[in-house]
Amino acid sequence: MLLCEANNILKVSQDETSQRGVCGRLICTNFKITFLCEEGAEENVPEFKNKIVGENDITLQCVDQLYAVYDDKKKVLISGAPLKKYPERLIIYCKDFRVFHFCLRYAKEDEVNRIVNGIIHHTLSPKRLKLIFLFSYTEAVPCYKATSVKDLTLLFENHEDWRKEVDRTKGSLCYRVSSINQMYKVSDRLPPYFVVPVSLSEESVYKFQGRGIPIWCWSSPHSAALFKMASLPKELDESSIQEQRAFLDSVEKTLHRPPLEEVRIEDLAVTLPSLSEILVAYTRFKQLFLIDNSTEFWDTDSNWFSLLHTSNWLEIVRQCLKKSIEVIEYLESQRINVVLKEDTASDFCCVISSLVQIMMDPHYRTRYGFQSLIQKEWVMGGHSFLDRCNHLRSNEGEHQSPIFLLFLDCVWQLVHQYPLAFEFSETYLTVLSDSINIPIFSTFFFNSPHQKESHKWVEDSSGRQSSSLSFYSVWDWSVQFEFKALTFLSNPLYVEKSKQEKSRKGVRSKHHRQLSLPLTQPKSSNKRGFFKEEPGPFIKSLLGKRISKLISASDEVPSNYQVFYENWHRKPVDYHGLILPHIEGPDICIWAQRHLRWIPEAQVLGGGNVAATQKVLELLDEIQCLKNELNERPILPHRASKENDLDSRRKKSVRRSSLFPFAHFHMNCIRPSISTTTWRSWEAGDELVNRDDEEIELGTL
Repeated sequence: MLLCEANNILKVSQDETSQRGVCGRLICTNFKITFLCEEGAEENVPEFKNKIVGENDITLQCVDQLYAVYDDKKKVLISGAPLKKYPERLIIYCKDFRVFHFCLRYAKEDEVNRIVNGIIHHTLSPKRLKLIFLFSYTEAVPCYKATSVKDLTLLFENHEDWRKEVDRTKGSLCYRVSSINQMYKVSDRLPPYFVVPVSLSEESVYKFQGRGIPIWCWSSPHSAALFKMASLPKELDESSIQEQRAFLDSVEKTLHRPPLEEVRIEDLAVTLPSLSEILVAYTRFKQLFLIDNSTEFWDTDSNWFSLLHTSNWLEIVRQCLKKSIEVIEYLESQRINVVLKEDTASDFCCVISSLVQIMMDPHYRTRYGFQSLIQKEWVMGGHSFLDRCNHLRSNEGEHQSPIFLLFLDCVWQLVHQYPLAFEFSETYLTVLSDSINIPIFSTFFFNSPHQKESHKWVEDSSGRQSSSLSFYSVWDWSVQFEFKALTFLSNPLYVEKSKQEKSRKGVRSKHHRQLSLPLTQPKSSNKRGFFKEEPGPFIKSLLGKRISKLISASDEVPSNYQVFYENWHRKPVDYHGLILPHIEGPDICIWAQRHLRWIPEAQVLGGGNVAATQKVLELLDEIQCLKNELNERPILPHRASKENDLDSRRKKSVRRSSLFPFAHFHMNCIRPSISTTTWRSWEAGDELVNRDDEEIELGTL
């Protein structure tokens, strides 16, 4: 739906003078802000093009900040503040780090008034959930039917998907799928189905609306399991504390049975930063990449690394990876159960549990496994995407925090360090981060499965629920990309584990816990266990500071993290087994493809990871071509053929930058990163720099 528009708008380029641009029309709909150029479309068809959001499109949810320019001075625009005079320029900062400059001085005043006020209102003003474009789009499109590709991703919306996951991890003997919350009778926060220990009673789940119960996440090959748990309500009176203590005592019996089963409680609220600290760090971090022009980029070059260090974002990424390795040490080395504890168990519990499973289980390093993991731990796990991403532009913004982006950055660190271990590419992660702000898919636009269920019903004229909406899932990538572009989402260096190697792996006994002892030395049973009046370490850890005056030092399970970490890195890497990232300072890098892709000065022409990957692709293509020729003509000699796809790919590869497939800039807007004399010394031996053309195509948007 068209809301407002303005003609004779100049989209200004981001070069040093910012005087060049393209004239066109700026429009705002209930879906996105779009700039329509008056010039004809480009002849070259982009190799990697999004069918929903184009080069000059900004979804309303993707707008981060708005600025108006008066007499060369920037002023931030906020909702509800009237414009005293018409701005000369409008600057839009996007959440995907694009920066748009629109010159308004050639447009009519009434059109400038409508377009500026319209964009401010529809991007920054608070709104109701039903008014998001997601609902109007879902009502307008035909009934959505899942494709066979999407069916490979488990959505965990039914009992069968959970049962498949429990069976895959060989945990069916100890854990069961509970349907007690099928009609959300227990809690609006929990999914309709979840997995709990077999010995946990249904009454325990009802007791505190699902809080304080261990919800199963994953079982390791050694039968140690990973759980997450929401904290119990904070009570001050003694009777409530005693009631909670008795409840936790019964829960402990389901997990803690020395010497066969030990348990470790990880209180993530104590060991990891708060949501507000993460928001502050990311706000500082993203300012490094929201560059207005080339001059501003070079002006900040001298103190760029100090600003990066001050932001503390990469340190938070490192802390999350370190905490995940600590949890893995308990699961893998000591072979004990681990319970991740948090207030709602839907923020850092999602981050750490997902990272642990990715590092330990190669299934989650495939594309469909990774998508299933996000569905299980994040979407059905009740992560508040709507609040954390602030899609409704709440005035308070107290619940906003880029937790999911933090998780994706951690995953990128793993992909960057171990590219051979992942079936998907870094381009896949970048596109996934962009999809958070596309209001066509329901995946990242609800706080819980209950909220999605309660808002999917369509009311008729009488106010009755007439039908339900079938929302699109982000995992059907064909909605955004053509089939040829989907190849960029896959990692060409990944080799799937052969069936023979899988069959060699010994099958774990279902009765592993009952028939054998752990490899670590058995721990002595607590003298102050759950049969005594004084609480043991399990209850102490869960009740925390509220009874700290009543207890002595807890008998915690010791951590051998450092020894485990160092010993693992001395061994050869098994890309289909456990992987642990390097977490020393220099090893935690900037996700360049996502954060720097729109800055031409930050690109390496013909270099970077894309160059190495492209060479591998060329070799694979050449080998495949030779195989095809041998199969077709095994005796006839090889003849020179016309230019094929391989030759075309080679020509394009020398014109790409390190940030392909997103970058598209001209050579004259890039300063050399090395001295001119050194650059010229390479010319004699390099045929590529002797080209006649002046313009270099670095990729497509």
